[in-house]
Amino acid sequence: MAIQGFNYQEFAQNLTQQAVELVPKDFTDPEKQYVVNTLMNFSALAGEALYNDTESNFNADQAMMITQIIAEWAFHKSVDLIRSKLPQEFWDPIMQKIAFTIFEIAKQTFRQGLPQEQILQLIEHHVKKTYLDAIAELKDKNLIDQGLMEQAAKQSNIDSMMQQMSEEQAAEEQQAQQQAAPQPQGQAPAATTPVQGGSSPKVMKLATVALLFQKMKQEKVQTILNKFDPEDAQTVIKYMGMPDLESRVSVNTTLKCLNEIKTNLPKPQELSPSKIVLKLQKVTEGIERQQLEQMLKPERMKVKRLVFNALEGEFYEVAPKVANIIATHIQDSV
Repeated sequence: MAIQGFNYQEFAQNLTQQAVELVPKDFTDPEKQYVVNTLMNFSALAGEALYNDTESNFNADQAMMITQIIAEWAFHKSVDLIRSKLPQEFWDPIMQKIAFTIFEIAKQTFRQGLPQEQILQLIEHHVKKTYLDAIAELKDKNLIDQGLMEQAAKQSNIDSMMQQMSEEQAAEEQQAQQQAAPQPQGQAPAATTPVQGGSSPKVMKLATVALLFQKMKQEKVQTILNKFDPEDAQTVIKYMGMPDLESRVSVNTTLKCLNEIKTNLPKPQELSPSKIVLKLQKVTEGIERQQLEQMLKPERMKVKRLVFNALEGEFYEVAPKVANIIATHIQDSV
């Protein structure tokens, strides 16, 4: 049954119109047209496939979200390919690999019901990996040289746009501070807020954490705070109570603290193929093959191959994170 309320052709047109204004001004007309056409083609193809998908049971919001993700990455990576100076004959094959990767991972993660933030992180990881793998493959086949491969690998339009946005926000904040009315002569300056320039790095990090917590659900905040040192937890709570906290901490300071926090976070555990094979074997233990085949009947061929290969002790070559998602999905289904 088609997805009610999802006009994929109109949606793809709207996404394309929005993207036209964002195409780099220094591109030639043919380059601009390539970016626009690539976004239009891939978003329309994805939308049509989702619209006609009778197995996934996606609603209109989910279908639009997946289509939009593909459109956004089609925009960014087509810009990267143009700036990479790779021969144009390689652009479409690379874009096709990227679009297929996004489509498959998005469908799996949305079926699994993962949080949106986690879905976007997974997709970003695999888009970048697919892009780099495709470039490395061209080098391995002697179709490009080492210098061109390295130049292509350095391209990241999405990171450049995020950096530009951060710089613009910082400039706007600085301009606003300069335009602020000066203190009347003879009036004592306002007391220095505890989260301004002279504060220690630790205090700045706690203030940044408080900013994040202000946007989270209370029960999640409390769970995290229970793991904090009691004194640090009280400091975070105090800052959370400041309604104007966001205006007291500069954008540059916040970004710097977030980067430091991210750097010090524990690295996610690597998902090796052998661990996934063992997980699938454990999940399917005690299930007869005929019953398993019936249970996997609605799934795609790659999912079936992953599971049945695992029963034989072999790993079917898919991205480990995707394989782990599939294993968890099957675990929840039995």
